[in-house]
Amino acid sequence: MKGAIIFSTKYGSTAQYANWIAEATGLPVFNIKDSKIDLSMYDFLVLGSPVIYYKLTIHKWVKKHLAVLEQKPIIFFSVSGAPAGPKLDEWIAKSLPKNFILKMKHVVLRGRQRPEELTLFDRMMMKIGGFFNKDPQARKEELQGFDLMDKSSIEPILEMVREL
Repeated sequence: MKGAIIFSTKYGSTAQYANWIAEATGLPVFNIKDSKIDLSMYDFLVLGSPVIYYKLTIHKWVKKHLAVLEQKPIIFFSVSGAPAGPKLDEWIAKSLPKNFILKMKHVVLRGRQRPEELTLFDRMMMKIGGFFNKDPQARKEELQGFDLMDKSSIEPILEMVREL
């Protein structure tokens, strides 16, 4: 089967994971901003998106291409500071159509957030969020940043690609 990696990114963590997956699989990689993506050429897709403000940044692209995406196996990876669990599941449920979520295979990857790289608005929002966050570790990460990137965490995705 022929596949491709398609991703959305804001600060580069999701792009880094997409490129690591491409290096390991030989699959072509595309940013959703690339208008030259012909989805009909691929039998399966690996989609990646960061979570920004509790929402997947790829949500509009998925909805736009939903009719085509529903016809293909989808491996989906989300990238954020949040670990797998109910909080992340809720954000995904609010971002993507239910039938798409039920169809995709989801892998949670941890991202990176460097305050000095954020826009002024994003930096201020992280500080506000940090002050109100009751979880001490999450509060610290929101205020000081974090780097949870781990190349080995793509292994479940590589295994799914091998199975296809």
